[in-house]
Amino acid sequence: MRELGPQDRADTADGWHPAEAVPPVPVRPAASVIVLREGGDGPEVFLQHRVSTMDFAAGVAVFPGGRVDQADRGSEVPAGVPEDLLARHARAWRHTDEAGTVDGARMILAAALREVAEETGAALDPLRLMPWANWITPPGRPRRYDTYFFLTAADAALTLEHRTSEAHRSVWTPVRQALEDEERGEVKLMRPTLTLLRELASLGSAEDILAQAATGRRIEPVRHDR
Repeated sequence: MRELGPQDRADTADGWHPAEAVPPVPVRPAASVIVLREGGDGPEVFLQHRVSTMDFAAGVAVFPGGRVDQADRGSEVPAGVPEDLLARHARAWRHTDEAGTVDGARMILAAALREVAEETGAALDPLRLMPWANWITPPGRPRRYDTYFFLTAADAALTLEHRTSEAHRSVWTPVRQALEDEERGEVKLMRPTLTLLRELASLGSAEDILAQAATGRRIEPVRHDR
């Protein structure tokens, strides 16, 4: 039997295995935020290492975030967020299922801000969150999410703490270290996290990455049906 590689481990990091037969389940919208800064060893991201008892993504390292709650639907995003920003977000998400309208973009942004605040204690500036990627859990998993990833920069005033019971620790981690730890089997990553970290590693410094995000990205949903 061949040894599992990073892509294989990423496919089974949520506890799913291809041989399992799982009844169809609804796809739930979710939001996640890649908080980025430049460190001594290149770009760093804030990762949360989930506890092994979770019923989804147990024991994996993830970006802060979570599913959309009812309160996020029709939510008023914090004051000061202009409609034209939401319109730009909607255009960026226009090929997605949930966020291609102003109301949908507002819902996803509200969920991202709320989840990060609950999990890290940080009040992110909504004006600095930039749409980055959209991944949809493949059919056959016991839980499926339509996840909208934002990218934002951590300035000197931003403090993120470990405040979630869903993870046993939350730490700033150099992007390349996270990938090396996964390669050695010391950290588990799901496919979206692994792929996004690889992309960040290929783009250069945090400044380079943020500059690309600021120009606007063509975001195509990733529907990995394996």
